[in-house]
Amino acid sequence: MIVTRFAPSPTGLLHLGHAFAALTARRTGDKFLLRIEDLDAARCREEFVTAIFADLHWLGVPWEEPVLRQSARAPAYRAALDTLDAKGLVYPCFCTRSEIAEEVARAVAAPHGPDGPIYPGTCRHLTESERRTRIEAGTPFALRLDGAKAAAMAGPLTFEETGRGPNGECGTISVSPLLFGDIVLARKEMPAAYHLAVVVDDAFQGVTLVTRGSDLFAATHVQRLLQALLGLPTPGYAHHRLILGEDGRKFSKRDRAVTLQSLREAGITPARARARIGL
Repeated sequence: MIVTRFAPSPTGLLHLGHAFAALTARRTGDKFLLRIEDLDAARCREEFVTAIFADLHWLGVPWEEPVLRQSARAPAYRAALDTLDAKGLVYPCFCTRSEIAEEVARAVAAPHGPDGPIYPGTCRHLTESERRTRIEAGTPFALRLDGAKAAAMAGPLTFEETGRGPNGECGTISVSPLLFGDIVLARKEMPAAYHLAVVVDDAFQGVTLVTRGSDLFAATHVQRLLQALLGLPTPGYAHHRLILGEDGRKFSKRDRAVTLQSLREAGITPARARARIGL
């Protein structure tokens, strides 16, 4: 049985791009799950959760109950962090975003990843005494994965792509574990960052096929690394094309004109909305 999922963050209204992702996942799987990725308490709103349910009902996309909410999953993320920490793969990072930007700017040839410059690993080299002193002083910190050490521990990895990556990638894909460098695993205000929460929850929910936009293809590399380190099952992946606006850019939650709510209020039928995105 193929188990798929749609996992929106309730930080805004769903748009046509979300509709394409949800419909694709629903049509691909035998069992379709809905997950609310509401870890970012500062940006997530309950009104948007309600809107997600309404939009999916309007589209005619049923889902399995109960709906998993990441805000209720902190103990599971803590257990995953403890597992990684026991392997010596986690370290506290005290750098602010501005300090990281300054460090990158000073570098002659700062390495870049899919999202821009990669964290230079400044705090990776702190001694245990230096870390303890800063923590006891109340200095805010995030928890990062020691990417190089993690990659060496995991060894060569692959994942199966049945869709298409941004450059047409398909089939058995070799993992580039350091694509994002030392990723953030958790922050003070967030029990788990995106990559960690996704792999823990996909395993918990028994997802066997992850369908999502090709803009997240690169993320699969680091998520496959985390799966290996945590001993989690590896789903298949099917990345799909992005739905773009007339300007050639992917839709944004800030673009009110293409939200499903605005289309519904304008009298657009679900069939017309699906036709607009080629479904």
